[in-house]
Amino acid sequence: MSGLTQYSNSAESTESTVGSKLTCQAACAKSWEVLDGGTRYVFHLRDDIFWSDGKKLTAKDFEYAWQRLIDPVTGAAYAHFLYDVTNAREINQGQIKDLNQLGAKALDDLTFEVRLNKPAAYFIYLTAGPTTYPLRKDIVDAHPGRWTEPSNIVTNGAFKLDSWQHEYKIDLVANDKFFLGRPKIDKIKMFMIPEQSTAFSLYQNDQLDFIDNRSFTTSDIEQCKKDPNFKTQALLRAQYLGLNTKKAPLDDVRVRKAFSMAIDKSIFPKILRRQETPMSSWVPPVLIGYEPDSGLKFDPVQARKLLAEAGYPDGKNFPKTEVLYVSREDTKLGLEAIQAELKKNLGVRIELVNQEFKVYLTTRKMHPPQVIRASWSADFPDTDNFMNVFTSESGNNYTGFKNKEYDKCVEDARGELDSVKRANLYSRADKLLCKENAVLIPLYMATQCVLYKPWVHGIDVNALDIQNYRTAYLEGSN
Repeated sequence: MSGLTQYSNSAESTESTVGSKLTCQAACAKSWEVLDGGTRYVFHLRDDIFWSDGKKLTAKDFEYAWQRLIDPVTGAAYAHFLYDVTNAREINQGQIKDLNQLGAKALDDLTFEVRLNKPAAYFIYLTAGPTTYPLRKDIVDAHPGRWTEPSNIVTNGAFKLDSWQHEYKIDLVANDKFFLGRPKIDKIKMFMIPEQSTAFSLYQNDQLDFIDNRSFTTSDIEQCKKDPNFKTQALLRAQYLGLNTKKAPLDDVRVRKAFSMAIDKSIFPKILRRQETPMSSWVPPVLIGYEPDSGLKFDPVQARKLLAEAGYPDGKNFPKTEVLYVSREDTKLGLEAIQAELKKNLGVRIELVNQEFKVYLTTRKMHPPQVIRASWSADFPDTDNFMNVFTSESGNNYTGFKNKEYDKCVEDARGELDSVKRANLYSRADKLLCKENAVLIPLYMATQCVLYKPWVHGIDVNALDIQNYRTAYLEGSN
């Protein structure tokens, strides 16, 4: 699928991000204007874009998609992404019933206008992500609950969905009429293989042409690094422990701080061996608002002192504490290291509970335990995307943390165009989150490691882990 804009690493792009090489350039919108002090965007669409069923794409398709996202009936977890748009919050929270009051309108077939409550420094990046992609109302209405099935779905991207065997395989075919040019590859087969070792074996036997972190185990990494087609990409993806502030014993901030200070983050790149960057703050080092002292540093002596003050000297009588995580070898390795750190430095024993991904998501939402091992991948390359996760209204905040000062810092930073003031607001929010309230324990920034067969060329992987296959091609023997 294609949105109003798209990400590119090209120096010729028209918008740049703060602290990242990623840029935002034209896609479905051939150009746009930023008016009224940054509170109104007018996008001018290309007139040569067609859906896969031959129908022309119009601004109404964006208007409908944005209204559907914000409609409380949809229950979209990412609805808050549009809260800067006029009346979006009020509609999503049921205060305004008329979806047409949303400040995102088709002025005509090729003009899409967005009105904001106030300037938002990062807004243009939202238009490059799937959350704001266009949708066809007639298709969704005709196939409620099944509009994404291959026989029903219509798309406007470089590839079309040919078949989808759930939990097994997705087949994509080239879109001959793609407005940016036909892809060089005719067909792509994507396999969903739960076992990393199985996927790696298939790659070794030339049954897969391209794999990433999801397809080889940590024990395979040294062998992979010897391959000339092995590459590592730093990601805007943070791994962390979310601490449930509503469940004992983590409802005591002293316990949360003790946990955070008892874990030596430098262990992760040593055991995972993928060039991970240890973290103590939630703001990534490459984004605005990062400060090295925003989080709690490794200090086992102070950690033991805090735990004793909380009533658990040397971990005595510490209640049963569970850590929920998704079944995966590298995640388990990291958690076993954390388990050892807490035992060594605090005398505390934590229990690891692994679940298959879908079950994990349900448990995290409905019955979150004391600790959740989680990952946050940036949807757009701006600090707001990280800080927004832990606001009171975020659908991704499972810690129970609600803090008015934190919410205000994040809210004010959204509309602050002065980069120094904006950085200070995010820095303050980071300290509230990681140091003063110790709501989460940042672990490390992840990387994406990929392996290509010698005949595979042109796959682009960026810091958002978006893998672009439009420019991919095969050349050489296979």
